[in-house]
Amino acid sequence: MKYVILGNGIAGVCAAEAIRTLDLEGEIVMVGDETFLPYSRPMISYVLDGSEPHDKLPIRPADFYESMKIKPVLGQRAVSLDVENRRVQLADSTCIDYDRLLIATGADPRPLRAAHMDLGGIFYLRTESHVRQQVAALSTARRALVLGGGLVGLKAAYALLKRGLEVTLLITSGYPLSLQVDEIAGKMVLDELLRRGLKVLVGRSVRAFEGNGVVRAAVTDTGSRLPCDMVIIAKGVLPSRDFIPRQHIHVDLGVVVDDHLQTSAAGIHAAGDVAESVDISRGCRWVNALWPEAAVQGRIAGLNMAGRPVVYPGSMSRNVLRVYDLDVLTLGHANPGPEEGCRIVWSGGPGKGRYRSLVLKDDILVGAVLVNQVEQGGVLCALMENRVPLRLSTSRLMAPDFNFACLLP
Repeated sequence: MKYVILGNGIAGVCAAEAIRTLDLEGEIVMVGDETFLPYSRPMISYVLDGSEPHDKLPIRPADFYESMKIKPVLGQRAVSLDVENRRVQLADSTCIDYDRLLIATGADPRPLRAAHMDLGGIFYLRTESHVRQQVAALSTARRALVLGGGLVGLKAAYALLKRGLEVTLLITSGYPLSLQVDEIAGKMVLDELLRRGLKVLVGRSVRAFEGNGVVRAAVTDTGSRLPCDMVIIAKGVLPSRDFIPRQHIHVDLGVVVDDHLQTSAAGIHAAGDVAESVDISRGCRWVNALWPEAAVQGRIAGLNMAGRPVVYPGSMSRNVLRVYDLDVLTLGHANPGPEEGCRIVWSGGPGKGRYRSLVLKDDILVGAVLVNQVEQGGVLCALMENRVPLRLSTSRLMAPDFNFACLLP
């Protein structure tokens, strides 16, 4: 049996390790566009802020490929996939045949459409090579501009502030973390960032950059000019699936998979940030680009590829972060639209030092936002995964001392 794994991130690595638990002799070929050892992507912001050295990034030893009997093909991307002949073509025109294929190509930074993107000093923050270039540029940088108010944008802004730069965070939406939290929690986060000396501009985007070889300013859609000598773009990611033939494989935002993480084409699985599977809280397909979820998906996909049927139960958005003095936890579908028929109960807010919002649909918890007092986040997650009805009064659900564990079956 010949297994080909496209991607040497956490999903691909866990898939290869799972395959080896069942098939010690099958050939495994792993294709990766990065030449660095498999590494922890969530840690790159710690390298940027200086709290961890670059050499702490790898998550597997230098002999990983050799010890797992994996043939690495690094510095290459898949550019086409021949489903009928079971063949992958790489950027250098090399073709690789397969018996079982895993698409674990991850996601790429969402491109920014702005003039003069080719100026020096403009970076994305996604890979170890990105952060290596950014750390090298710190010695000459004084004023940084971070584009995007999501998780990566906040981490980048914090890192550059910690490094002593003057930082401006530019957000298209009205508050930070707009894809993870509701407006009340977002405004609490915004107030905390401003209190800590971060300049935050909301409701704006960049239309052009200025400079002579190196960026010196950004021009916003309102016409204002923001001086800067370093720019980090953190506007989200998109699944890496341009090479996939849609006439053979079902692709929506991501590569659509079933409950065994198999695509619509026999012998081809997908896992990680490129895969679109069932979201437990939403009850529909969704791409949840989460590091721990990618690891789980990779392992389950690998077991299925090697012949052991394992069901994947679905994923759910979950994020925990600390924004200076605020602990923020979000679960599931935390910010639904008014047309979705959800009931939202909440308490606390700005000035109260805490906030709790629960999103219910037909008495089932489908989302939650906690700011401070996040200790019951794990219990709330279990309630969501088990779809336990919460038929309680609002006052009881919002009571600060209510123990949600008493509702678990």
